[in-house]
Amino acid sequence: MKIATWNVNSLKVRLPHLIDWLATEQPDALCLQELKCENKAFPLAEIEAAGYQAVFNGQKTYNGVAILSKLPAQDVQRDIPGFADEQKRIIAATIGDVRVISAYVVNGQAVGSEKYAYKLAWLEALTAWLKDELTQHPKLVLAGDYNIAPDDRDVHPDWKDELLVSAPERAAFQALLDLGLSDAFRLLEQPEKTFSWWDYRMMAFRRNFGLRIDHLLVSAPLVAGVTRCWVDKTPRKLERPSDHAPVIVELGN
Repeated sequence: MKIATWNVNSLKVRLPHLIDWLATEQPDALCLQELKCENKAFPLAEIEAAGYQAVFNGQKTYNGVAILSKLPAQDVQRDIPGFADEQKRIIAATIGDVRVISAYVVNGQAVGSEKYAYKLAWLEALTAWLKDELTQHPKLVLAGDYNIAPDDRDVHPDWKDELLVSAPERAAFQALLDLGLSDAFRLLEQPEKTFSWWDYRMMAFRRNFGLRIDHLLVSAPLVAGVTRCWVDKTPRKLERPSDHAPVIVELGN
């Protein structure tokens, strides 16, 4: 089973890239973030023409998440239960026998800001909900843009901002791992300086000044089946790309 995650940074703008990528990579499930479109504007016809079904949770201008899949999505959950939030950042569905969650974690704006406090509260609510999800769905993949670089290997040396790398953010990421999840990328030997996001400014992509903030966390029953996990930089090289690249994991039996 091949599962991927991709912050497309506007589904409308990146739709041609997405359709081409689906045709090339043929993932079984793809988690999208930052759709930036309301549900009524979701390009369902184009997605279905590409051979995929879709469930989505969108809003105008900001945020928005979706799961595209070849198999039907079952038991769909939108938003974190019991957490009051107008921002559309979560969608979960069962694909085959795997629970797949697409998450768009809060950016946080600046350490110490109100949005930073919201980020930490959101992550705490996510972690509490995932405890129940893992009980009900032992095979689970939490995929998305986490807006957290877990350790110094995931940050280019010129990153001067404390945001995305602060101790509380990294502790929140560790709390997710402590549930019994594993970072699929780090289960395997990987090239140094592998990132998934590069700023549009300062020729960051060309200079590989990036961060690894897009992750696929897999539950314990799936760990042994992880055969490959990689960042596909190809879409980032296109004209008018997302600032994120897809991250893909291949799961064996």
